[in-house]
Amino acid sequence: MIVFDLRCGHGHVFEAWFGSSAAYEEQRAGGLIACPICGDDDIGKSVMAPNVPAKGNRAEAPSAPPDTAAVKAALATLAKAQQAALENSRWVGRSFASEARAMHSGEAESAPIHGQASIAEAKALVADGVPVAPLPFPVVPPDERN
Repeated sequence: MIVFDLRCGHGHVFEAWFGSSAAYEEQRAGGLIACPICGDDDIGKSVMAPNVPAKGNRAEAPSAPPDTAAVKAALATLAKAQQAALENSRWVGRSFASEARAMHSGEAESAPIHGQASIAEAKALVADGVPVAPLPFPVVPPDERN
């Protein structure tokens, strides 16, 4: 695995892991990488600081371990909130963009829905003022559940 600092066209820097440099290039060329902050798919590598270990004769200052219990609790709370929100929402699959657009324009009755949209579809919805938001956790389509 290799980690890269990436930068979107709007200047947001984020970290992503890839199996290899070739895997990064393939995913970038295919438009499969997007900024987690703004969704921009104009992605490039950011300048990274080299990972140089400390000299062997120097003692490292002890660092506090991350509070993994707090992180796990926060993620569990977020997952429960998403699950509760989706209980009254209808799965529309790949037709999400067209369904959301129809509701926004008044062609269809407004109702809570969730589904899948490409980055380009999501950007177009936002640009047209359609109120949408990404879900923090992936959703398994109903027909693919065990």
